[in-house]
Amino acid sequence: MSALWLKLTTLLCLLFTALSAPENSGVIKKHLGEYITIQCKCSETDQTSLQLRKGLNKEVQVLYHDGKTQKDTIAKEFQTRLQVHAEFPKVDILIKNLTSDDTGPYFCLYEKYDTVSPDMKMTEGSGSVLLVVEGDRQKEISGCNPQKDILVMVSVVISAAVLIFIIMGVLFWIIKNKTTKSTKKPRSQATNDVYEDMRGTLRR
Repeated sequence: MSALWLKLTTLLCLLFTALSAPENSGVIKKHLGEYITIQCKCSETDQTSLQLRKGLNKEVQVLYHDGKTQKDTIAKEFQTRLQVHAEFPKVDILIKNLTSDDTGPYFCLYEKYDTVSPDMKMTEGSGSVLLVVEGDRQKEISGCNPQKDILVMVSVVISAAVLIFIIMGVLFWIIKNKTTKSTKKPRSQATNDVYEDMRGTLRR
């Protein structure tokens, strides 16, 4: 029960994050093996870099894109699946071969030098999304797996055969008991008649 509440809480947090994100953000549903294109934009043109971060707390850095050198730093788990098409500050990020682990909120975070302090100033751009990766679409289109269907049919047939066998066994046992009782009753009556005849003879 606690695991169910945890999942529901996580889902509500993800939905809240998506709803509180910029205007053109939203929930995107994809299937395993498909791809998603995240389009990051920023109205301020003086940005120096872009970070695509994942997670409720933005704890996972998926991509770091340097706006000046156009150099990309990609997280290990995305290196073979992520492509960048950039006209900075507009950056299109393609993630291929989606897995269930890719589910979560993604944030477009832009950085620029702060004129007041030596620290970088971070701004959330548009394009942040909540990605939900579901089951395999091919399996949903084709229905169930044929091998699985055969196993289910065999299981149903075996279960039905066992049930019929049990019912027949119970019926046979009931019929046998009734037959046995009906054959025993006349014998007991005959024995009682013999005893009564013997008693009558002795009295005489």
